[in-house]
Amino acid sequence: MTANQTEAEQHILLVEDSDVDYETVLRAFRKGNLSNPVIRCEDGDEALDYLHRRNRFAAPGAAPRPALVLLDLNLPGTDGREVLEEMKNDEKLKDIPVIVMTTSSDQRDVERCYRHGANSYVAKPVSFDGYMEAVRRLHSYWFETVMLPEPVRR
Repeated sequence: MTANQTEAEQHILLVEDSDVDYETVLRAFRKGNLSNPVIRCEDGDEALDYLHRRNRFAAPGAAPRPALVLLDLNLPGTDGREVLEEMKNDEKLKDIPVIVMTTSSDQRDVERCYRHGANSYVAKPVSFDGYMEAVRRLHSYWFETVMLPEPVRR
């Protein structure tokens, strides 16, 4: 956590097309008493609009800068691999940590994501308890252990 932000001010952008996986992450956050606001984008195009604050996210305050992005790879339209590459090639976005959380355990995906700047790669757990533990660990590491950069004002 940055020195000047509270947990409630550190937004998490969840890029996830599955309603079931989205609800599972929210339940895991609630059950773990994690108060970070979670913003959902259902596909890569919407995520890029959010991150670049364009189209329906262009109004001031419509798209708070996320402290962290949880990114699924297999998305309709622009997929998560392309979102990751665009984020990490953009000076204004590249310092936002990206955790790939996906069903793919394909070693080519793992290597490609790390090569393009992913900060972590997590295979989605199958069970709810597994999801709970994964979300708890991710939250503990990214919001309690590491120091995140101060948000860039734009």
